[in-house]
Amino acid sequence: GVIIAIDPAVPEDGKKIIEQIKDMVTTASTYLFEATEKRFFFKNVSILIPENWKENSEYKRLKHESYEHADVLVAPPTLPGRDEPYTKQFTACGEKGEYIHLTPDFVLGKNESEYGPSGRLFVHEWAHLRWGVFDEYNEDEPYYSATSKKIEATRCSTGITGINRVHTCQGDSCVTRAYCQFFPDQDQTEKASIMFMQGIDSVVEFCKENNHNREAPSLQNKMCDFRSTWEVISNSEDFKNTTSMVAPPPPPVFSLLKISQRIVCLVLDKSGSMASFNRLNRMNQAAKHFLLQTIENGSWVGMVHFDSTALVISNLTQIISSNERNKLLESLPTEAVGGTSICAGIKSAFEVITDMYSQIDGSEIVLLLTDGEDNTAGSCLDEVKQSGAIIHSFIALGPSADQAVIEMTINSRRVLQCQEGGMRDEATSELGPVQGVEFLWKEKG
Repeated sequence: GVIIAIDPAVPEDGKKIIEQIKDMVTTASTYLFEATEKRFFFKNVSILIPENWKENSEYKRLKHESYEHADVLVAPPTLPGRDEPYTKQFTACGEKGEYIHLTPDFVLGKNESEYGPSGRLFVHEWAHLRWGVFDEYNEDEPYYSATSKKIEATRCSTGITGINRVHTCQGDSCVTRAYCQFFPDQDQTEKASIMFMQGIDSVVEFCKENNHNREAPSLQNKMCDFRSTWEVISNSEDFKNTTSMVAPPPPPVFSLLKISQRIVCLVLDKSGSMASFNRLNRMNQAAKHFLLQTIENGSWVGMVHFDSTALVISNLTQIISSNERNKLLESLPTEAVGGTSICAGIKSAFEVITDMYSQIDGSEIVLLLTDGEDNTAGSCLDEVKQSGAIIHSFIALGPSADQAVIEMTINSRRVLQCQEGGMRDEATSELGPVQGVEFLWKEKG
């Protein structure tokens, strides 16, 4: 479930940057697996391709993935010429960060002499992001006075050997200034730590309780109450819910997903049960809100009505202005009669989509306001699952929604049922308030 998003500002260079991302993550997966006592590796990785890149038959449509939810952003440097990778991490120890930022030049291997192999550095940043650990160096306090009365470089572990060199600044602005820098020896035997200097060949572990340097003024010590990185990682939910594997992990599976305009088909229930309790009007209110305030310009929207059969009301129309929105509003159902066939509505929506696009995968079906009482819904359940379509914003009114209808929606998003005491989330079986729902109402009382 890892998402790596390439920023639209990154110039297209054929497949080079994509192949380098794959190589980096594949190498990182093996390194991470060994460093975490054979527990963690990268399994499914989605690479989001910018919309302004050329079409390619390998690129599929997005489903739930987005830039907003990306774990890694490949984007130009925040400051020109600064290719240093970083993790946006303004959280407490043990809490997840927001995202990892890598520049195109870093991914393309142009800074390996400075940062070491990209796969190893990716694991360093992943530990920041996923487990909320911190660097075991400190650029503001590169040295400290140890209890041994020696001046030591800030590092973990102290088993990393090296020499200190004094450098004098060049240039008129700092002629009299000098600073000291720690240079690790080329030949090392110490295995820790990845959060200090993962580029050293011998370093394949995180610092543990037995070799953690608690004296150093490192960010890890300051932020994590002097606990080692491994203590923090092994206290995470990830660690508690896993055991060590015997066999080596498979290589990551990569999906190339291209950012593109949304393709949405509204599937509206106009069956006889919608005539009760003002349901049809409520459904139209929700559809109106979606068309006027939710769907973005540039998106493609179609509309299907269904009762025991389905009728295509509008083929896919690109939303450019209020004209297209208003035309769709004029097509909302005005009468509720007949039986209920949700499968007929969904299959018609598939036809609306495939009339313009060769694949349904990644398109969205908004199935609005049905009581869900349709014992034939199971007949198209497998087809819905295999289609790759996203079926969402489904609200089942009443306690008798067919289980196939519920399962159909859980497989893509979620289904909520109005019940006394609140909304029941069928994915969790919890009854009560639900976040992210814009409209709540009672049928009676």
